[in-house]
Amino acid sequence: MTNTVQTSGCGAPAQGSVLPGSADLGNQTVIAGCVLDPNGVPTAGAYVRLLDSSGEFTAEVVSGDNGVFRFYAAEGKWTVRALSRDGSGETAVAAKVGLNETEVAISQ
Repeated sequence: MTNTVQTSGCGAPAQGSVLPGSADLGNQTVIAGCVLDPNGVPTAGAYVRLLDSSGEFTAEVVSGDNGVFRFYAAEGKWTVRALSRDGSGETAVAAKVGLNETEVAISQ
């Protein structure tokens, strides 16, 4: 079984338009989303960082062609921070088992 991820019209995560067949949304916590520039346009090439509840760096990916990103994480409180040539932004995520979709809006 495959799981298609659609995030606010941004398309699929950089890892592909479909979650891998090995993704088990009944047992895994996935944080996926889209980075948007100040005009609401998806931003490719942004550095997207996952920070734990204490603000410590946990992981980093580069947003895909349509501004998309994906992390596999544990349940809990996370911060997703994006850094691009247009600025930076962050959003808090209270992740639970399954797909947790979010957007990160960049401001100058």
